[in-house]
Amino acid sequence: MTELSKYTSLRVGGPAREIVHVASESAIIAAIEAAGDSPILIMGGGTNVLIADNGFDGTVIHIANNSVESEIDACSGATLTIGAGENWDSLVQSSIDHGFAGLETLSGIPGTVGAAPIQNIGAYGHEVSEFITRVRTYDRENKAIRTFTNSECEFSYRNSYFKAHPGRYVVLNVVFQLRIGQMSAPITYLELAKKLQIEIGDKVSILDCRAGVLELRAGKGMLLSAQDHDSWSAGSFFTNPIISQQAADELPNAAPKWPLHDGRVKVSAAWLIENSGVHKGDEIGGARISTKHVLAVTNSGTATAADIAALAKRARDHVQKAFGITLIAEVKLIGVEI
Repeated sequence: MTELSKYTSLRVGGPAREIVHVASESAIIAAIEAAGDSPILIMGGGTNVLIADNGFDGTVIHIANNSVESEIDACSGATLTIGAGENWDSLVQSSIDHGFAGLETLSGIPGTVGAAPIQNIGAYGHEVSEFITRVRTYDRENKAIRTFTNSECEFSYRNSYFKAHPGRYVVLNVVFQLRIGQMSAPITYLELAKKLQIEIGDKVSILDCRAGVLELRAGKGMLLSAQDHDSWSAGSFFTNPIISQQAADELPNAAPKWPLHDGRVKVSAAWLIENSGVHKGDEIGGARISTKHVLAVTNSGTATAADIAALAKRARDHVQKAFGITLIAEVKLIGVEI
């Protein structure tokens, strides 16, 4: 049996009963149907998943369809249809190389295009939902192709209709609408503006924006590197909590807070963790809180999935005790509980 640690950025995970590699839409559907009633796990880049040490007793379908189609119009911009198995950052780099603007602040996010709408990935003031027009899926329940418009995806912070219905829809391709141009949208994220040495609201070239984002991510250990164990993670382990205004008011003034349109407030999970008594470099077994960023739980080289889960649980419990806020895992947990 194949050890799934070979396919995950955390480099942990036991064996799968069966793993099938698929590189086309028809092959994806055929593999799903061939699995029958057996449990299936859809995997792309394996960058947002923690799989148990005893593995997965079912069929892992490893998606690698990376077809790219594009239509360019001087008025409406570029329409890109991208296979679910395409590497996300390769798409960002390619879009910039072709003079398409929009995705530059999402540079360096690990994973595949198919995972992007499920998580509604985002960074530095933007989310992928801003650029998606359609998501083509296979509906496992009805055994049929279903295409979702942007509004039907019900995107919200790190969430979507697909994430709310786990296991039912398998993303086949994603359609993006991008602007033709060499300049970014106004930079609204303070950390990025400082890195680029501009004022909030200013624009920069999409090349400079991408370079700045990649430098910021590298400094936090959020760019995967075979040599840097601090990057052997699944990215941010927890999402930023969204809480009531009253709960936000009870937090210290130093806690970063971002008011939302619905009256609630998004707060920084990293700040909560760091101010709850958890520190960079804390360890359980071979698992370690990144020395660069407390939101990343890393594999120092010898970690088990149980080590990583235990360390994540410790961080969550510290925050709960200190602030009464329960952190929610952004990482998909397979056979593991925290």
